[in-house]
Amino acid sequence: MYPTWQQFLALMGLFAVPGVLRVVGMEIFTSNEVEALNGTEVRLKCTFKSKHPVSHSSVAVSWNFRPLSQGAEESVFYYQETAYPPTEGRFKGHAVWSGDILRQDASISLHEVPFTFNGTYTCQVRNLPDVHGINGEVILRVVHKVSISDIGILAAAIGGTIAIVLVLLGLFMVFKYYNRHANTDMELQGRKLQETRELQERELQVRVLQERELQANILQEKKLKASEKERKDPTVW
Repeated sequence: MYPTWQQFLALMGLFAVPGVLRVVGMEIFTSNEVEALNGTEVRLKCTFKSKHPVSHSSVAVSWNFRPLSQGAEESVFYYQETAYPPTEGRFKGHAVWSGDILRQDASISLHEVPFTFNGTYTCQVRNLPDVHGINGEVILRVVHKVSISDIGILAAAIGGTIAIVLVLLGLFMVFKYYNRHANTDMELQGRKLQETRELQERELQVRVLQERELQANILQEKKLKASEKERKDPTVW
C-alpha cells in the first residue's frame, strides 16, 4: 500500500528549517478536456516544472478521479520510484504509467475506457522540497463517436489546402515537363525541316549547274561541227 498524502506532507516537515517558511510552488500542466471513444485507449497528459532537481526518488505522482455524478473521490494511480497501479476498484487493469519523471512527465494511460470513466481526473505532483502548488485537472468524456474539435477542423482545412497546393504543383511540373519536351520536339522538327530545305536547295543548285554544263557542251559540239563542215565545203557561206 503506497503512502497517503498526509504521510507524505508529514515527511516534508523533516526538511523544514526552524524559523524559516519555505514555500515553493510546483507548476503543473494538463489538458482541460479530453474525449475518448468507448472501449479505446486514452492518454491523460500531465507535465510539471520544479525549481529543484528532479529524480525518481524525489518525485511523487498521484492521480485521483471524481465522477461527473455525485460520488466519492477515488484513487487512480500512484508513482514514486516505481508504478503502483490500482489493485481494486473500477480502474484495476485499466490504468498504466506512460510518463517519464526525468522529462517532467507524469502522464498515465487508460485502456479500454468504459462510460463509467467519465469524470474529472486530478494530477498531483510533488518534488522535494516543492510540496505546494495547484493540482492539474483533466475532464474525460467517453463517447460513442469522437467529435471534431475546432483544432481538428483547422487541421483538416490546412491539410486540404496543402493537398490542393501539392496537386497544383504536380500539375504545373507535369505541364512544364511536357511543354519542355514539346518545345524540344518542335525544335528538332524545325531543324530537320531546315536541313531538308537546305539539302533540296543544294540538289537544285547541282542540277542547274549540270544543265548549264550540258547546254554549254551541246553548244560547243555544234560550233565544232559547223567549223568542220566549213573546212570540208568551202562554198558554204
